[in-house]
Amino acid sequence: MMKAIVQDVYGSADVLELRDIARPGPGDGQVLVRVRGAGVDQGVWHLMTGLPYLVRLFGYGLKKPKVPVRGREVAGVVAAVGPGVTRFAVGDEVFGICEGSFAEYACAKEDKLAPKPTSLSFEEAAASPISGVTALQAVRDAGQVTVGQKVLILGAGGGVGSFAVQLAKAFGAEVTGVCSTGKVELVRSLGADAVIDYRTTNIAGDGKLYDVILDTAGNRPLTLLRRLLVPKGTLVIIGGEGGGKLTGGFQRSLVAPLVAMFSGRKLRGLVARETHLDLEALASMIEAGSVKPAVDKVFPLAEAPAAIQYLHEGRARGKVVVQV
Repeated sequence: MMKAIVQDVYGSADVLELRDIARPGPGDGQVLVRVRGAGVDQGVWHLMTGLPYLVRLFGYGLKKPKVPVRGREVAGVVAAVGPGVTRFAVGDEVFGICEGSFAEYACAKEDKLAPKPTSLSFEEAAASPISGVTALQAVRDAGQVTVGQKVLILGAGGGVGSFAVQLAKAFGAEVTGVCSTGKVELVRSLGADAVIDYRTTNIAGDGKLYDVILDTAGNRPLTLLRRLLVPKGTLVIIGGEGGGKLTGGFQRSLVAPLVAMFSGRKLRGLVARETHLDLEALASMIEAGSVKPAVDKVFPLAEAPAAIQYLHEGRARGKVVVQV
């Protein structure tokens, strides 16, 4: 048996319970991880509430959660390996992505794990997989950020945004971060060349144009962001918040390609790929000192519901982690 954060129905954080449940066993190509840390990302809130309803159509359960244990970012120690696993052995320290990381043990597919960066604690490593890989794919692939470009990052003080600021700087860009008042100092400490507090300053007020905009905040009109781009600039929409119960903020990603047809600018939504190759690329940059997870608060496993609520209220400066 093991302790885990479990839900039987969709709803607010009140539906989550700390329970004793059966410990899973690894199947073909799977690794059983003794969890030491589990990151909290916005996806956890969406899977907890089942909102927007579009999430349920992605295979997570129409009427109730198909996987009852919450949490997807994980860091820990390999406790067992299933048939066919060749990249890991018992005792290896790993980090990556799985279903059900808010628990003492979790099973992950071998190809969604990578060796944990030795320079990171388990809590820091747990903060990195989804947010770090999403930011890497946004900067390197979708945004194709290069040396000397001017990059604007919305939501720069959040999980993905805090990684994106550091990655864009590592790729040689001049970075402007947009965040709320309480996160200005964090964003500046991450290496941003300029920081805009959106609560006191209009992000379009100075007339500056950008080669690349990375929108991790998910709530500004496409028309506004398009006007902030140079004629052949690129907007990357990373997820979406707000909006209605059906599609939430994701409709902007669906509409963006249509808007781009009437503009020389590239407007695209990002659907991050969960791959061990990019986990390894991220780990290499972490070990080289180019990137470091910004961990705001660490909650014990029993307080995972409070951790999710803290993140959803927008209070987190960087990442929130559940310690197991």
